[in-house]
Amino acid sequence: METIDMSRQAATNDDSEFTLTIEDALALYAAAGIPRTPRSIQRYCAKQHLSSRRIETEFGEKYLITRASVEKHIAYLKEVMAATSRDLPRPVATETVLENKGDMQRQEGSTEADELRQVSTTVAAENKAEVPQQQSTTTTDMPRPVATTAPEDPRYVAALERENAFLRAQIDVKDKQIAEGTERARETNHLVAGLQKLFTPLLENFKDRPDASEIRSDQSR
Repeated sequence: METIDMSRQAATNDDSEFTLTIEDALALYAAAGIPRTPRSIQRYCAKQHLSSRRIETEFGEKYLITRASVEKHIAYLKEVMAATSRDLPRPVATETVLENKGDMQRQEGSTEADELRQVSTTVAAENKAEVPQQQSTTTTDMPRPVATTAPEDPRYVAALERENAFLRAQIDVKDKQIAEGTERARETNHLVAGLQKLFTPLLENFKDRPDASEIRSDQSR
């Protein structure tokens, strides 16, 4: 069933003239050397630069356009481009061409320009509302400088100094004890060596005595 957008209805009432789809219109613009995008054609229809009707189909809405309005619009664009090329300085003309090229590169999936603008506005409002919350969360999560700064209380510093002095004193005591133990071990070794030297001749003399064997025999009985 056909649903006509009355606000965008063309002046003519002959339905047979509305035969071109957006794809057909794109082919005419491209053949004329003025390529356009589907979004541009939709915008031309919405602004009534082209005579069009919007109808409902099984797959959604689409535009039907008159060939006469497309050809008239192509002629108008060529006239404007020719006048622009003659009257404007070269940098301005170049900028116009670049804008048209940029328009060709932008492809939109939706076929309804008004709905796109509404969705974009809604998303922008939601993003704007989320920005203060993110900033607040970031501010809350930031580490506090006070928590990472070492305390400078004189009492705390004095306690650390006393603890360091105590530890150094303990180390000195341990070192002295180790040194004394080493010296005593050395003295003991010297004493044992002296005793060995003292008793070795006596033991040898005892073995050389004639009665040494008898003494050992008596001791074994």
